[in-house]
Amino acid sequence: MSELETAMGMLIDVFDRYSGTEGNKDTLTKGELKTLMEKEFPNFVKNGKNNDQVEKLFKNLDNNGDSQVDFNEFIILVAALTSACHKYCHEKGSK
Repeated sequence: MSELETAMGMLIDVFDRYSGTEGNKDTLTKGELKTLMEKEFPNFVKNGKNNDQVEKLFKNLDNNGDSQVDFNEFIILVAALTSACHKYCHEKGSK
């Protein structure tokens, strides 16, 4: 598999690892999202403010208002974080 295909498979695996531990296996609850963020994005979620950050993030991701984050909503998060990292790296590299 190509690097991009491997990355896509890893995204699916990470989502599946955290989804369904508290309910529906195809979605993330707020608690599952918090655990995923703390373990998979430790540099984006700092200790002490986790609950507020996850609450805000969850509300922003839950586009359809069903109190769950599905895979499509999760991918929006990953794309936004990837875009922000890309921008940061290019700005940092040009200085």
